Amino acid sequence: MKPILEIQNVGKKYLIKHEEQQPYLSLRDSVTGIFKSKSSKEEFWALKDVNFTVNPGESLGIIGKNGAGKSTLLKILSRITPPTTGKIISRGRIASLLEVGTGFHPELSGRENIFMNGSILGMRKAEILKNFDAIVDFSGVEKFLDTPLKHYSSGMQLRLAFAVAAFLENEILIIDEVLAVGDAEFQKKCMGKMGEVASSGRTVLFVSHNMAAVKSLCENGLLLENGEVKLEGKINEVLDLYNSDNIESNTYYDTSNFGDRKRGLKQIYIKSVNIHKNLYSPNDKFQIDIQLNKNEVLFNNKEIHLAVFIFDILQNNVYQLSTMFSSQKISFDERSLYSFSLNQLNLTKGHYTIGVWLQGNNLEQDYLDQSVSFEIGEGTIYELQNPLIVSLLQKEFNFSQS
Repeated sequence: MKPILEIQNVGKKYLIKHEEQQPYLSLRDSVTGIFKSKSSKEEFWALKDVNFTVNPGESLGIIGKNGAGKSTLLKILSRITPPTTGKIISRGRIASLLEVGTGFHPELSGRENIFMNGSILGMRKAEILKNFDAIVDFSGVEKFLDTPLKHYSSGMQLRLAFAVAAFLENEILIIDEVLAVGDAEFQKKCMGKMGEVASSGRTVLFVSHNMAAVKSLCENGLLLENGEVKLEGKINEVLDLYNSDNIESNTYYDTSNFGDRKRGLKQIYIKSVNIHKNLYSPNDKFQIDIQLNKNEVLFNNKEIHLAVFIFDILQNNVYQLSTMFSSQKISFDERSLYSFSLNQLNLTKGHYTIGVWLQGNNLEQDYLDQSVSFEIGEGTIYELQNPLIVSLLQKEFNFSQS
């Protein structure tokens, strides 16, 4: 059986233009053209010698950091932009869902937009008519079907747009991050539909930064790094390599490097976090040290609360350590080091992230949203218990202020 998609030595080059800084030009200088703008061009290869194949009915997850070349690859596969080098052999019709809502018109009704958007996405009129009732039912906008789209909420427009794209009957479906939008109920519905598409024997290429979605939807994976294929294989192997590459080499995190954190008042804030190790064994003791600081001279209420959350790759909260679980009262002091420790991790091999939460004056002050990570290596778990229940019962973690 021949592959439904063959990508052979595909590369994409862009020219980046650099303008040289010019001194202030007077009107006379501009008119006479004494000073002319100087610029230089630099070659940038978004993709370099990319080779892989996709078999009929395969669901392939394409992952990588921002700038790895994922979206460029999908645009080439969708024939939005041509490759600079190499070629693509396709043995089926390709439908692309790269941006939900492309081709919608605000003055047309929902009914009219279904037909217009379906045509733009490559559906024949007969296909649209056959799936029309299913599209309307999936979108949940039947009551407003003959209302102009400009009167729809953004959520309703999103539902209608995805509903049209979800019923494309092409042999190959390319999806780029569309499940990252909408409310939780809608995302769950979209995931279910994409699962149906994948299990129906059609070929799916799915790009997302949501590793849980990629793992649940795809059986195989492709890891891109700096425009090149780093690994192609089973999705678990690809995710393991991707996560191991993202482990920080250090264990001490200065939170001033974390950018603008939106949550919390920041009267007091998390200054640094130290997890001591970035690679643990399943039964190792775990400790996290937290240093606090303040932005305001006056902090009315000295009493504070701290919490640490540990998440697995599927975003499940496997540990929740909080001073709220203890009768011990703690106070804010810039000189203090606040420490949580677990006698035994009881975690299986994989990648884990940490969130740290701070409350003061009975209000949220700061939150680090999974900016810290660590890895659990190979090993047998002894005395396996439910870690969340263990932490809630306060049998496994200790807290200290020193």
